[in-house]
Amino acid sequence: MRHTFLLLLLLLLPALSMAGVLRGRVTDEHNKGLPFASIYIKETASGTATNDQGLYQLQLSPGTYTLEFKYVGYRAHTQTVTVGEAAQELNVQLQPEVLNLKEVVVKASDEDPAYAIMRNAIRLRKYHRDEVNAWSARVYMKGVARMDKVPSKILGVKIVDVDTGIVYLSESVSELAFKKPNKISERMISSKVSGQKKGFSFNQASEMSISFYDPLLKVEGLSERGFVSPLANNAFMFYRFEYLGTFQENGRTINKIKVIPRRKHDPVFAGNIYIVDGSWRIHSTDLRLTKDAGIEFVDWIRVRQVYAPVAEEVWMPVSQRFTFEAAGLGFKGGGYAMGVYSNYKVQPAYARPPRVEEVEPEPTPEAAVAAAKPAKKPMYKVIEPEEAAPPAQPVVSDELFSKEVLLVEKDANKRDSAYWASVRPVPLTQEEVVDYHKKDSMEVIRNSRPYQDSLDAVRNKPSFGSFLLGGYTYSNSYERKFYRFDPLLSLTGGPSILQYNTVEGVAADVRVNYRRNFEDRRNYQVEPAVRYGFSNEKLNAKLRLSYQYDPIKNSTISLEGGRYVAQINNLDPISPFVNTLYTLLAERNYLKLYQRDFGQISYRSELWNGLSLSTTLNYAHRMPLENTADFTFRDRGTDEPGRFTSNVPDNAELPDASFSPHQALTVTAALSIKPGMRYISRPDNKINLGSKYPTFTLSYRGGLKALGGDVKYNTAGLSIADEVSFGLLGRSKYSVLGAVFWGKEDMRLLDYKHFNGNRTLIAGTYEGFQLLDYYRYSTNNRYLEAHYEHHFNGFLFNKIPLFRKLKWQEVVSLNYLNTQASRHYLELGLGIEHIFKVFRVDFVTSFQEGNKARTGVMVGFGF
Repeated sequence: MRHTFLLLLLLLLPALSMAGVLRGRVTDEHNKGLPFASIYIKETASGTATNDQGLYQLQLSPGTYTLEFKYVGYRAHTQTVTVGEAAQELNVQLQPEVLNLKEVVVKASDEDPAYAIMRNAIRLRKYHRDEVNAWSARVYMKGVARMDKVPSKILGVKIVDVDTGIVYLSESVSELAFKKPNKISERMISSKVSGQKKGFSFNQASEMSISFYDPLLKVEGLSERGFVSPLANNAFMFYRFEYLGTFQENGRTINKIKVIPRRKHDPVFAGNIYIVDGSWRIHSTDLRLTKDAGIEFVDWIRVRQVYAPVAEEVWMPVSQRFTFEAAGLGFKGGGYAMGVYSNYKVQPAYARPPRVEEVEPEPTPEAAVAAAKPAKKPMYKVIEPEEAAPPAQPVVSDELFSKEVLLVEKDANKRDSAYWASVRPVPLTQEEVVDYHKKDSMEVIRNSRPYQDSLDAVRNKPSFGSFLLGGYTYSNSYERKFYRFDPLLSLTGGPSILQYNTVEGVAADVRVNYRRNFEDRRNYQVEPAVRYGFSNEKLNAKLRLSYQYDPIKNSTISLEGGRYVAQINNLDPISPFVNTLYTLLAERNYLKLYQRDFGQISYRSELWNGLSLSTTLNYAHRMPLENTADFTFRDRGTDEPGRFTSNVPDNAELPDASFSPHQALTVTAALSIKPGMRYISRPDNKINLGSKYPTFTLSYRGGLKALGGDVKYNTAGLSIADEVSFGLLGRSKYSVLGAVFWGKEDMRLLDYKHFNGNRTLIAGTYEGFQLLDYYRYSTNNRYLEAHYEHHFNGFLFNKIPLFRKLKWQEVVSLNYLNTQASRHYLELGLGIEHIFKVFRVDFVTSFQEGNKARTGVMVGFGF
C-alpha cells in the first residue's frame, strides 16, 4: 500500500507543479500518439518533442505564443495559444501529408528532378554549415537503453544482475555554446541517472550535434570509418536520389527526397531528406544506417533531425533523436538518445543569404549549329552571401571557451523532482516513470551488503576456464575489495602461473593483486609475488604497493622491492607463454633472464592539462643466470647436441655480452606533452579527449655512481607520436624516437637501449618490430627508431565481395631502425585484420642496407 501511494504521488507530481505549463498529446488521423513529433515555439526560438506515446509538455511564462507541430509525413499544424498562470491542455491531431508532384514533362533521357534539388543543396552546403559565427542554446538530453532478451550464460559464464526492460535511463540539461572555427563549451547543470542518486550522466550534447552539412560524419565508437553525407560534394558517387513530391509549410515549399545507396556496402545512409525549395537548406532528416554501412555493435541506427528558423534566415536543429537496435551472443535490445534545443542565441554570419542562380551560356559562333542540337543542361552559379556586421555585444563570450569542452557541475545530480518536472521538455513514458521509482527505491537495497554479497556469491564461483586461461577474480563489492589471480596459461602475452624456460626449467610464478577502491575513485593496490624454478631451485619473491591518490590528475606513487627474475630486454618483448611453446616444441629459448635484488620508487602525474611526468628511482644488485634445463618435446637422439643457445645474448656491439654481479643505481624520467589537449571535467575524474597535435615526449635515463652503484651513463631521447584520420581512406598511426648517449663510463648490456623485436610467428606489439632479433642491435650509441601503420578500414576490401562479406580489413606497416650496427634496417608489412573479428595476419619482409634479409608471416590480435 505504501509503495502504491508513492508511485501515484510520483505520477501526479508533475501535475501538482504545472503552473504555466502547456501539455497535451499529438496524434495521427487514427488518434494514435506520434512519437518524437516536433513542437516549435516561434517567439522563443525553442521547442520540444513528444515522447513515445505522443505526449509533450512546455514550461512557458504567461503570454501568447505561436506553436508549430510537425511530424515527418504529416502536414504541419500551427496554432496560437495564450498561456496563463494555470496549467492547460492542448491536444493536436495531425493529418497525413499529401505530396504534390511538380508538373514537369519527363523524357526518357531526363534525370529525376531530385538530382537538381540535391545539386543546389550541395552547392550551398558549406554556406549553410557556416551560417552562424557563434551560438548558444540549452540542451535537454535523454538516453535510454533496454534489454528485450538476456541469455543465462555466455561462453559458460553465468550472467548476473542483468534483467530485461530498461537497463539505463539518464537525463541531463546542459548549456552549450559554439564559436568559429571549432570552439565548443558545454556545462552540464543537471544530471539524473536512474538508480544512481550520486551518479553523473555520461550524456554529452556536443557529441550529439552531428550535421549533414559536414561531408563526412564521424561518430566515435560507431565505426572506424566516417559516413558520407547525402550533401557531400561527391555524394552522387555514393547515392541515387528519387523525387517523392513537395508539401507546403508556412509559405515554403518542402521537397521530399528519397536517399538510396548506390552500393549496398558503402558507408552511407538510406531514408528520406527534406530540402527547403529556393534556399536549398535541410528542413529535416529521417535517415538510417545498417550493418551493411559498416557500423559496429548495433544492427541499425536511425537519425531523425528537425530544423527550424531561430533567427531571420538562420535555421538550427531544434530536436534530434538517434534510435538503435542490437543483437548478439544471446542478447537483444535497443534504445535511443535524444536532444531538444531551446533558448537559442545566434550571431549570423551573413546579412544576406547565399542563393543559386541559373546562368545562360554565352552565345558562340556555333550558335546556329548548336541550336539544331539538344538543349544543354542549364548552368548555375552561387551568389555569394553578404557578411553580417559584428554585433555590438557578442552572443557568447570568449571566456567560455577553453580546452575544457564539458564541465559537469558538482551539484548537478542534486536536483529534486520538482526541478525536473519544470525543465523536462519531453514527458517521461509510463515505463520510464516506473523505472525511476523502482530503481531509486531499490538503490539502498542494491547497495546493501546482503544484496552485494548475493551477487558476489555467483560471480566468485570459480571455473576451470577462468583458472586455466582467463584468470580469477574474487570480489567483495560492498567493501570495494578485489583479489586478482593470474591464469595458469596466458594466451594474450600477460603473466601466467606456469611457464617453462631453459634457465629455471618449469617455473611457477604466483602473484595476487589486491585492490581497494574508494567512493571518490582513489584506490590502492598490494601485489605480492612468489616465483620458484624447479630446475635451478631458486625461490624469488617481491612486493609491490601503489596508491592512486588523485584521480583527477591520475597521480600515482608506487613502491616495489624484493628478489626476482626479469628479462634482460626491459621491454619484455616475448611473453612467457610464447617462449614456453617455442622452447618445448621448436628448441628456441628466446627468453634471456637475470636475477636482481632491488628496490624502486615510481611516481606519475599530470602536472598541467596535457603535460605528464613519470619518474622511477631504482637500486638493484644484478646477477647473471645460466641455463639449467634442456627438456624438449622433440624426439632427439641421445647423441644429438641440444640446439638451445646460451642465456647470454648475442649483440653486434659487444664481443662478449656476459656480465658479473654488480650494483646499479638508475633513474628514469619522461615528460610528455600533447598541446591543445581537450578534456572533460567531472566531479570525480578528468577524461582526456586528445587534440589535433602529436604527443611529444622528452625522456632521460642514467646510471649514477652513488650508494655503491657500479654503472654510469646518460641517455636522452625525443619522440613524437600521433594518430591521423584520413576519412574514408582510413587512419594512420606513427611514432618516431631518436636518442643519444653520453658519459658512458661503465655500462652492461642491461643498460643498453633495447628494441621490441620478434622471432616467432606470434606477432608482438604492433608498435614494435616483427622480424628483428631481441638483442642483436641493442645499442649504447645514438639511434633512430620509427614505426608507421595505416588501417584502411575496408576502403579497398569493401570492393571485393568475399572480403566485404567477411568484413576483413587491410593494413600496411613500416618499421625502421638505424643504429651503429644495424645501419638502415627496414620492415614492410601487408596484413589483414578483423579475421573472425579478432585476429590479424601480416606478411612481413625485412631489408638490411637495401638487401632482402628475412620474411615471415605473423599472427596476432587485430580488433
